Amino acid sequence: MADNKKVLVIGGGFSGLTAAVETAEAGSEVVLVEKTPFFGGRVTQLNKYFPKLCPPNCGLEINFRRIKNSGDITFYTSAEVEKISGEEGNFDVTVKVKSRYVNDKCVGCNACAEACPAEMPNDFNFGLDTTKAAYITHNQAFPFIYAIDDRYCKGKACAKCVDACKYNAIDLDMKPETITFKVGSIIAASGWEPYDVSKLDNLGAGKIKNVVTNMQMERLASPNGPTAGKILRPSDGKEAKNIAFVQCAGSRDENHLPYCSFICCMASLKQVTYVREQYEDSKAEIFYIDIRTPGRYEQFYWKVKDDPNVTLTKGKVARITEDIATGDIIVEAEDIMAGKKIKRTFDLVILAAGMVPSTKNSKLPVETSYTPDGFVMPASLKKGVYAVGTLKSPVDVAKSVQEATGVAIKSIQSARR
Repeated sequence: MADNKKVLVIGGGFSGLTAAVETAEAGSEVVLVEKTPFFGGRVTQLNKYFPKLCPPNCGLEINFRRIKNSGDITFYTSAEVEKISGEEGNFDVTVKVKSRYVNDKCVGCNACAEACPAEMPNDFNFGLDTTKAAYITHNQAFPFIYAIDDRYCKGKACAKCVDACKYNAIDLDMKPETITFKVGSIIAASGWEPYDVSKLDNLGAGKIKNVVTNMQMERLASPNGPTAGKILRPSDGKEAKNIAFVQCAGSRDENHLPYCSFICCMASLKQVTYVREQYEDSKAEIFYIDIRTPGRYEQFYWKVKDDPNVTLTKGKVARITEDIATGDIIVEAEDIMAGKKIKRTFDLVILAAGMVPSTKNSKLPVETSYTPDGFVMPASLKKGVYAVGTLKSPVDVAKSVQEATGVAIKSIQSARR
């Protein structure tokens, strides 16, 4: 196949992986580019995801295997698309690949991490613990090759990882490289970021240890997370059995995110089940403006609502403070239905942080227009370029996968013009 008939997929999250494998299996060669060292995106950080409420590796492992078995997918990790020029059927692409400092001889034995003396915040766990500068995110990461973070690695001044590796897989002299190639069409699937809740001064995020975000809660509940799946308070490791969920943390707020982030209500209802299933005597209270559970998810809402140990309180949270002596969290809110202000004490508070498109802070390397909130306006994209998933609007995993599957045929048609 001619080079300019290939399809470029930007982003290796669930929607990007889906787009890549569906396009390749429909008969086109694909180049898949992911900016981090590992594929899977936000879904890899979840404990469970809708609609099946199964662990993320259920769906990811299938796509990883499809990529490994495909002779039509070339992929680059730790890579970013720097420049795109041309037109539908004939795009020129420039990709910058950062140094991983670990080559394909790596067998994932963990010797480099054990020898590495440099610790760093664990971004995969949203800073809830630390990891080594030589690291792998989790035991089913793909590709299963360690990476070295040069922001924390001491390089040749240390080189303990080099001495520890029996397979000559560590290369501290590895240089970044620039790759250029042609493609016929482009699928942008670069995903989303959680809203920075530290901007919400009244909710205590970033200041109070036992106030965490919904994505941090996913990591706490995950078997491969910092607490091996136990829902424990970050401050003291105490079991969190009385938890508050604060909805619309930044969303539907003209000073922050004016839109509904779509996934937050379902995420909190799901996380309530994590707590209730783990601790029989646990209690949860959800503070909400409106509970939005579209379509078939309504029944899930009823199931959670009918649990006598779950309270749903309609009203905005005004302030969150900490009892310094105990580490407990005090939530002050309005109870609209009761017509009064209330004050409650909890072990842990989860903020339902909103969804921000990656294009808010990092624009696509193609000409297009964006909404004031950073979402791509699809009609403004050049012919042959397609945006999927959360780049256009907040959506869940199932919707992202549907869009990615649907755009595969369009991208092939564009590439063959």
